[in-house]
Amino acid sequence: MATATTTAAPTLIGSVQRALRLLESAGSHPDGAPAKQLARETGLPLATAYHLLRTLTHEGYLRRERGVFVLGGAVQRLARGEAPQDWRGRIADSLGRWHDTLGVPVYFAVYHEGEIEVVAVADSPEAPAVDEWADFRETAHAHAIGQCLLGQLDEASLRDHLDRYPVRPLTPYSVPDRPALMERLAARGRADPVVERQGYVLGTVCAAVPVTAGSAVAALAISVPLQRQGRLLPAIERLRRESGSLLSALDFSISI
Repeated sequence: MATATTTAAPTLIGSVQRALRLLESAGSHPDGAPAKQLARETGLPLATAYHLLRTLTHEGYLRRERGVFVLGGAVQRLARGEAPQDWRGRIADSLGRWHDTLGVPVYFAVYHEGEIEVVAVADSPEAPAVDEWADFRETAHAHAIGQCLLGQLDEASLRDHLDRYPVRPLTPYSVPDRPALMERLAARGRADPVVERQGYVLGTVCAAVPVTAGSAVAALAISVPLQRQGRLLPAIERLRRESGSLLSALDFSISI
């Protein structure tokens, strides 16, 4: 028993030290830093960094937005001695399980106060998320997440969004203009999956499904490389069928 205790203690301490190094590194970048940069700065293998970053995001100490990691609300709440608000962590945990099951990046996004927010992403070095080279909030027309969320808005909210963020093609495959986007949104049933092939970035296809999350406009999405697009529809169909059970345990009302 003494030997087991002696060998286990350094492993536990080492994990805490590595996690704290990642937090410190993320905290030194006010605008956030990607996983690869944080791994490099802390001297950690990328796979180890991904695992710890997912855990820290799940616990609310980090959050991922626009492809980079920034300090999360749990850090401030810890400093103030407040109880954590854990619904984001529970979502991240659910997405992590789906990523492990499907082997593809899984995203959860909401439309809140006129803006698109990618709340959580689950990925890995073997199946990385899309690099957010152009702000998701400004390019909703070009990716499946955005089209799925826009398709759930009422007419006035949709018009307001497109007035603020005009449709512009990002690739040769992007929806070209506002009338074409409106036609595409009108042709899709409100519960149907949205598929976008290379509209946001060349070489990537993505799909999204609307989900019921309290009163929020929300979507679950996945992405795969173009050469693996045969996996897209079966994976998103499974996610669509089982999204209710995925989120029912959360029983939350989003308030950001």
